[in-house]
Amino acid sequence: MLKVGDSIPAFSLMSEAGQVSSASLSGQRYVLYFYPKDDTPGCTVEACNFRDNLARFNGAGLPIYGVSPDTLASHAKFTTKYGLNFPLLADPDHQLIEAVGAWVEKNRYGRKYMGVQRSTFVVGSDGRVEKVWEKVTPDGHAAEVLAYLQAPAEAPQGAVPAASRVAVSKKAVAKKPAAKKPAAKKPAAKKPAAKKPAAKSKPR
Repeated sequence: MLKVGDSIPAFSLMSEAGQVSSASLSGQRYVLYFYPKDDTPGCTVEACNFRDNLARFNGAGLPIYGVSPDTLASHAKFTTKYGLNFPLLADPDHQLIEAVGAWVEKNRYGRKYMGVQRSTFVVGSDGRVEKVWEKVTPDGHAAEVLAYLQAPAEAPQGAVPAASRVAVSKKAVAKKPAAKKPAAKKPAAKKPAAKKPAAKSKPR
């Protein structure tokens, strides 16, 4: 399966609204989610979760595309039955499903078969995988994707938050109060010299 940093494979698939391709999405950030089959319990829960949260995805500027091996006719019935409001891409030849690594061997009750591993990719505007969820649990997955999209970007390790940088900067440039010079001592007042009594003249 594709990992974070891998380029999304070139693809061109049809939806009810028309063709969707990697070329037409160039420069756009978007979500691709892969599911096994239309109108099955887990796939219905997952699709309805995305449907109910679509306004929030639109607010984040990210279109949603569901992908399965079903035909366009199957997608049309699934969309109408549950009022889905985003495109479902038909990939009956597993063109994109295999290219991303979502076509895997499964084991159910001892029976091995090939099928779609439920998985979701956030594709960045540069065409590279930004985030991957493997072996998705359908219920609550849309909220899980939204939580990732709305989380603030992590600061590089060792980075100082802006507020702290400002505080440190102000502290660094604060002027120290000038040291007070000791007050100059006033010279001690000189006591007036005691006058000697005038010598008495001896009588002649």
